[in-house]
Amino acid sequence: MKNQNIVIVSIAVLAGMLLAVWGMFALGDNMPRGVTEFSQTAYDLHMLILWICVVIGVLVFGAMFVSIILHRKSNGVEAAQFTHSTKAEIAWTAIPILILILMAVPATRALILMETSEGAEMDIKITGYQWKWKYEYMDTGVSFISSLAQDSDIARQLNSGIDPTTVDNYLLEVDNALVVPTDTKIRLLLTSGDVIHSWWVPELGWKRDAIPGIVNTAWTSISEPGTYRGQCAELCGKDHGFMPVVVIAKPRAEFEQWLAQQPGYTGSDDVSALAQDTADDMTTSPEVALAD
Repeated sequence: MKNQNIVIVSIAVLAGMLLAVWGMFALGDNMPRGVTEFSQTAYDLHMLILWICVVIGVLVFGAMFVSIILHRKSNGVEAAQFTHSTKAEIAWTAIPILILILMAVPATRALILMETSEGAEMDIKITGYQWKWKYEYMDTGVSFISSLAQDSDIARQLNSGIDPTTVDNYLLEVDNALVVPTDTKIRLLLTSGDVIHSWWVPELGWKRDAIPGIVNTAWTSISEPGTYRGQCAELCGKDHGFMPVVVIAKPRAEFEQWLAQQPGYTGSDDVSALAQDTADDMTTSPEVALAD
């Protein structure tokens, strides 16, 4: 009978935890898988760590509830009389270390992947301002400012009389989106002209701070054409909430055609010819990079 009660309690705890995990997915509260190599790596790492935590939770809380329910004093159970157990102390020290090593290996691989921008086919410089973004396609002569779209800007004003729910992509639309080619490794060089900003698009799988006087490097390679939205993720002033990011990914041929039609264009029509050692130059001389 005692063993049967232990099994029943254990199953109930397991069912409750699995129900909670299922609810997270059913309600759409899980992180997005994304459309880049790194975002998918981050998603897979997230799921691996999540299930490790679920297993640990089931074992720990299962043991705890079994002890509370079946070994309580009201059932006539008497506490064991001992001071310590060398074997138990070795086990509860060694097992967590092994679990941490198991989690550290894929996490380290993901961090190395995120920081490796070598082999980029093009460079884009992103500069944050209060409260807009400037995009520069390096060595092409193309640059422009991206600000909150006018319909969202009008609707956000006090006493505008406009219902924000009637505005498409309210506070997540811009007048000039960043257009990039798909299946192309793009190096992003992020800095700021005033305060600290943070350029963030969830589907790309990461975010990077844009800091005055410093150039942070990131990279992306988008596999699927489409429009991807994000926003500044650093509290950068009173209009922080009105600084969206919109990235439009186009097939390479369409992107090259778009780029050639932009004002000031002086570069090559071939995206692969845009690859430069810009990031290396900026690393050695940030002042030169900021002056470009």
